[in-house]
Amino acid sequence: MKKNRERFCNREREFVYKFKVGSQGFELRVPLRFPVQENASHLHGRLMLLHNLPCFIEKDLKEALSQFIEEESLRDYDRDAEAALEAVKSGEVDLHQLASTWAKAYAETTLEHARPEEPSWDEDFADVYHDLIHSPASETLLNLEHNYFVSISELIGERDVELKKLRERQGIEMEKVMQELGKSLTDQDVNSLAAQHFESQQDLENKWSNELKQSTAIQKQEYQEWVIKLHQDLKNPNNSSLSEEIKVQPSQFRESAETNGRIYEEQRKLEESFTIHLGAQLKTMHNLRLLRADMLDFCKHRRNHRSGVKLHRLQTALSLYSTSLCGLVLLVDNRINSYSGIKRDFATVCQECTDFHFPRIEEQLEVVQQVVLYARTQRSSKLKESHESGNRNGGSDDKSKNADRNYLNILPGEFYITRHSNLSEIHVAFHLCVDDNVKSGNITARDPAIMGLRNILKVCCTHDITTISIPLLLVHDMSEEMTIPWCLRRAELVFKCVKGFMMEMASWDGGISRTVQFLVPQSISEEMFYQLSNMLPQIFRVSSTLTLTSKH
Repeated sequence: MKKNRERFCNREREFVYKFKVGSQGFELRVPLRFPVQENASHLHGRLMLLHNLPCFIEKDLKEALSQFIEEESLRDYDRDAEAALEAVKSGEVDLHQLASTWAKAYAETTLEHARPEEPSWDEDFADVYHDLIHSPASETLLNLEHNYFVSISELIGERDVELKKLRERQGIEMEKVMQELGKSLTDQDVNSLAAQHFESQQDLENKWSNELKQSTAIQKQEYQEWVIKLHQDLKNPNNSSLSEEIKVQPSQFRESAETNGRIYEEQRKLEESFTIHLGAQLKTMHNLRLLRADMLDFCKHRRNHRSGVKLHRLQTALSLYSTSLCGLVLLVDNRINSYSGIKRDFATVCQECTDFHFPRIEEQLEVVQQVVLYARTQRSSKLKESHESGNRNGGSDDKSKNADRNYLNILPGEFYITRHSNLSEIHVAFHLCVDDNVKSGNITARDPAIMGLRNILKVCCTHDITTISIPLLLVHDMSEEMTIPWCLRRAELVFKCVKGFMMEMASWDGGISRTVQFLVPQSISEEMFYQLSNMLPQIFRVSSTLTLTSKH
């Protein structure tokens, strides 16, 4: 049957079209191989251009060509069907096997025959946690999370102390060796000692990394099992020991908080808030905030060691499985890892507290790397195919060369997403790739970083992220070239672009009220901050207030 199908599918037929120009008759003959892979409209356009055909036959030629392709294709299908029936009648094909194949294909593609999806452990745990965090047991959950957080923080502190002592000891050893360099020791001895020091640091870091990984895995398993057990026990109203446990645990932490004394005081932030309305006819209200703060302040836990329940974590926990998530934009380089810069600082913050709901940051980045590698491979194969056809047509190979480089790197304007339940005020982190071009003063609204912001806002609309924090100047740290005029131009560009994107959001999500936070680096001056604050209401339509007075 396959041989018959191949014979029918590889036939070549000649399309004949006759037309007249004045008193002269012409005939167009075109060989076509069936099945025709190309779109009939595209093929028709190529014939018009290739043979320089008159425009008045364009419509008639298109109809004739489409009719010819349709009729010949139907004839092939009929011949194929007749050959298949003959194969069944002659016994060449097993009738029972054919029937089972058809039944399997029908069952797999028809919804009514599909098997119901079995709920996963993650889904069950998410439902249970959502119920508990909205119950009187929420304070107990937060206390337990804080207890685990303190335990990991102490472990990290021990690691840092041990690494510091090792580096100090190695520094003293290196100084002694450098003093003997040229006397009793050579450069080779120095290099050998440096290699030993590096290996010792790697061994110690690996040891602590494995210990932290093991501790967080144990904490996650214990926490999830305890949450499931607590949920089951709460369904039993006669369980008095459980209610006693829920009452006692928070008070113990309160006592420790009182004995610890002073409350954590974070660095003073500058902040301005605005309420705006966007839209031509159907206006949507949004909240805008301008803050002078560090991006990672929204991730770090504000703590004074064993300070008990942290109320600022409550809202984040309540909205973890809701339609009002909080996101944050981090500006990163094109490498998907956590080895340097703000990526390392962010990963360090993530490691300070166990994530009880999502995979660790390292595991999420590994998945992103695999997805990027697959996408780059697919894109590269398509570019090579077009490159080969381009070579036949005299094209260049620059694009193909570029496609072969750095499969694991992302391009400026592209971003990847990580999910978190263990950060202070955010659930989602957008890692937006930017290059050194963002430090120049000549970027436009079509710059990859700006278009990346647009795509991030679109993801926010489609995935229920109602609060998003954006670096206003598209940098996390100030440098010498970032003068006052540079800051004003950059802020104006980002304000105007974000305003346009927010107006687009109404068509994306139907006009949902959102909160957009614009962050500027902490090193910026107060004068510069208030200039940016005065600029914002000039670009956005800020709601005016009405003062009502009573008549006496």
